[in-house]
Amino acid sequence: MPFPRLSFHGAARAVTGSCMRLETGHGAVLIDCGMFQGPKTEKELNYRPFPFDPAEIEGVILTHAHIDHAGLLPRLVRDGFKGAIHATAASADLAAVMLPDSAHIQSIEVKALNRRKARAPAEEVEPIYDGGDVERCLALFREQDYGEWFGVLPGLRARLWNAGHMLGSASVELEVALSGHRKPLRLLFSGDIGPAAKLLHPDPDAPSGLDYVICEGTYGDEDRPATTEDARRQLLRDEVRAAMNPSGALIIPSFAVERAQEIVADLMQLMDEGALPPIPVHVDSPLALRATQVFARHKRELEEGRRFRELLGSKNLHFTQTIEQSMALDNLREFHIVIAASGMCEAGRIRHRLKNWLWRDEATVLFVGYQAEGTLGRILRDGAQSVRIQGEAFAVRARIRAIDLYSGHADAAELAAWIKARQPIAHEIFLNHGEEPALAALAERLEGSFGASRILRPVLDEVFELTPAGARAPEEKPAPRLKPEQVGRLDWHNEVSKLFLDINDALAQTADERSRRVLIRRLRRALDEGEAEGER
Repeated sequence: MPFPRLSFHGAARAVTGSCMRLETGHGAVLIDCGMFQGPKTEKELNYRPFPFDPAEIEGVILTHAHIDHAGLLPRLVRDGFKGAIHATAASADLAAVMLPDSAHIQSIEVKALNRRKARAPAEEVEPIYDGGDVERCLALFREQDYGEWFGVLPGLRARLWNAGHMLGSASVELEVALSGHRKPLRLLFSGDIGPAAKLLHPDPDAPSGLDYVICEGTYGDEDRPATTEDARRQLLRDEVRAAMNPSGALIIPSFAVERAQEIVADLMQLMDEGALPPIPVHVDSPLALRATQVFARHKRELEEGRRFRELLGSKNLHFTQTIEQSMALDNLREFHIVIAASGMCEAGRIRHRLKNWLWRDEATVLFVGYQAEGTLGRILRDGAQSVRIQGEAFAVRARIRAIDLYSGHADAAELAAWIKARQPIAHEIFLNHGEEPALAALAERLEGSFGASRILRPVLDEVFELTPAGARAPEEKPAPRLKPEQVGRLDWHNEVSKLFLDINDALAQTADERSRRVLIRRLRRALDEGEAEGER
């Protein structure tokens, strides 16, 4: 292989499943190996074979421990990977609590799904991986310090830079030696870039003078208003005050790692200062408790780390661990706040809290982070009047609110500034980890500085050969696992769920029994016509 090849196996015009493969003449490495979330069409990729042989991967460099970047590592090990997984010490510690939690959630949800399939009946499914796979995976982690070079393959070395996104997050700088060339190729993978003035973390840092840059674009089409820590807390204070109903609850879907800790810190400080009255705050996530303990151990890496530990000792803060403690939250009669994972409402305890509160007008659901297309969180945030959760239909009467000042991602202006600070950039800039509108907007913003031809937006499984003169497509192009129009968009599963809800609403609004029967006959006739058309 004369030149390295870079393949985009996830987060390509979408925001989950981050996975890039770099092949050299000495072997192949992955940058991240994340789980797909969102529409079922994409989530099914978690069960399908990898588009490469895991046994032939020599190493993995992990940018951070979020499940959409690390969640398929245990499956990679199960399928034959035996190399080293390089990460910061904090990312390794967080992975040691997040990956077992992922396996546990899969076990619970697969059991529930198989119970429903048994009634159908339908073929049972298995978890993507189990606890044993996680243990074998964690044994492969190798801790690396920021700013220190380490070898990955012969002729390939790497260095990590603080990305400012979450505890332990990193951008990855690679130097790849080229046969017959004096200078190595220099690549930079951004990972997820944090915003300026992020709570708990310093601003992102990275080198300049590169050949290729691969940058995320989650918020490539959004410019947030400038803010301060005080302004962020005041906005949260106002949302809590507006939600306060004597018999209600404020439900906050949140990632258990980073976002939950930031919100807890701000809520406790607002109560400590008297800006809010004492309110019980229940963090309904065993993972969030374990992650918070990791944050406490790494307090020296956090800005205001000592103050963070002090706030965690508040008498208003409660963590639920057991299922029984979680279920007991539904019996609370006074106003309270529940923070539960997952942040996009795709799994975990948040769905049970939503099932209990969505249909009540005394409740408020407050979104504090990005909601990917096709997720329950996105559907709620977009104004759905009814939703389906685990096969059940629920009316949405709760207030749905959103604030975006807790995002772990830089906005469009910050991303553009981060890329420009990497200059000179000799060749192409690849934009990934963003939905198509966001990536297109970020590309347009960068065109004046770099030219449109140098800004690429890869699709799923697309491959590029990285030469000293620029990127080019190889002669043989692998078939993508999904077409571009199937990625980062609502799929037929979403449409079916909406159809069921619309049918239920139409039947409920029909005046009498006769009219309902007429409607049912029309639906049946449409189905019969569809079947006949399919047979032709």
